[in-house]
Amino acid sequence: MKKIAIGLSIIMISSLTAGLFMQQKVMTSLPEQTQTEKLEEQVQLTEDQEPTLSVTNQKVDYSINQDELSVTFDQGENWIVVPIEPQSLFVGEYSGSQEELIHKSYMLTNQRSIFMYAVHEDNGLSVRTVSTTDQGQSWQDSLVTDSIPYLRYRKMELVNDTFGYLIFTGDKTMSSEMTYIYLTYDGGVSWTSVDIPDTLRLVADGGFVDESTGFVSYGIINPDAPDFYVTNDAGSSWIEADIRVPEEYEAIFVQAEMPFLKNDQLLLHLNQGPNGDYLGGLVKGEFSSNDNGLTWEFNREVDPDENE
Repeated sequence: MKKIAIGLSIIMISSLTAGLFMQQKVMTSLPEQTQTEKLEEQVQLTEDQEPTLSVTNQKVDYSINQDELSVTFDQGENWIVVPIEPQSLFVGEYSGSQEELIHKSYMLTNQRSIFMYAVHEDNGLSVRTVSTTDQGQSWQDSLVTDSIPYLRYRKMELVNDTFGYLIFTGDKTMSSEMTYIYLTYDGGVSWTSVDIPDTLRLVADGGFVDESTGFVSYGIINPDAPDFYVTNDAGSSWIEADIRVPEEYEAIFVQAEMPFLKNDQLLLHLNQGPNGDYLGGLVKGEFSSNDNGLTWEFNREVDPDENE
């Protein structure tokens, strides 16, 4: 009888163990299935929420997102990918954010958009532009030059529908570099090299105000006086401009910026350079010219909050 009781106990224990095992197996498999379903849901959610370019406050704007440069002409309703690698927009000496394009290295309008970029070739850097005149439906890739070893300063602007300039520098050493100036007369489809001022100093600023009159300002390392050149024949020849700085300002206003037209008057601002401390270092001197930039006379001091 004792043996029967023991046998029954063994059977009951075995059955209970088997039941617990099956229950544990079910309990174990259910969370695994649930976890798989959750993973699939997360993947689907990620795909559904893939980042997209948003509406912008500007009707014509750009965005660098997910390794693409895109432009919009309808305030972000539609975005068009520009057919260049975003990294090519920052080639050379540049340490700023690559979430924003380099100032004055591009131009965006409803009628024409153009970007300057550079790529590495066997014989050096190839400087190029890519542009559109039909809001991104087609793009024109144009070679500027294919043989510069280095790129530092760069500035591009279309002065009107057809004429524009491109100024950049290369071959830089500690305090000298080569200046390159190119002009376009077809909105950036083709570029023509012109002569440069007779100096190897580092470019601070430059540009053209019309198809004939251009300027280049030199000296960015501790400038002590303006070093400023002008052309009135579209870059065929350059001469140093005569900026008549009053004696009391000679050690203050030392670096020339790009001139601009205001009410048909050609104006020039001289800033205090990187080390200026006169009235906080941001006050500028304003000069005007009546002979297309050959000579400049002092007008007044310009406060930092004044608009050009």
